Amino acid sequence: MTKQDERKLETRRRMLQAAGRGFRSRGYDGIGVDGLAKGAGVTSGAFYAHFGSKAAAFEAALLAGLDEVIAAIPEYQSKHGDDWTNEFSNYYLGTAHRDNLSGGCAMAAFSPEVVRASEQTRALYEQKMQTIAGLIADKMGGATKPERLANAWFYISSLIGGVTLARAVNSPALSAKILDAAKRN
Repeated sequence: MTKQDERKLETRRRMLQAAGRGFRSRGYDGIGVDGLAKGAGVTSGAFYAHFGSKAAAFEAALLAGLDEVIAAIPEYQSKHGDDWTNEFSNYYLGTAHRDNLSGGCAMAAFSPEVVRASEQTRALYEQKMQTIAGLIADKMGGATKPERLANAWFYISSLIGGVTLARAVNSPALSAKILDAAKRN
């Protein structure tokens, strides 16, 4: 690989990270290509040259973010054994994650945005979410595979819903109560 190829890859990595931060913190409609490019330290032209469109950048950031979750789940399962869901819930429903909008989990940040995305983006999101649910179901309680998968979807829903609600309310006390309640899943 040439130095120029390495620079291109590094620039794309920076732009992808900036897109992830920008879309997480401001939402799809809350930030434009100029803001995303500025966050990466590149021009809007360079941004378009790498992604082609804002929608393509959103899709790339979404997939990269969900891939982070796909990598994290087996790590939590391996590190924490049978207690992994409690440890993951404590992280996911903790105040540090709640307060880290730009660096928080893609599931909570991007799911509301995907609702309005293209069919292609929703299909890719669905595939990744099914992978996540499958990884969780593999280590989830339940007598049958369909029961474990249903439990996994319930767990994911509790995490995403809990942190989303906790982020949305004004009251710090109510936010803390929501996080605590969601941990009961």
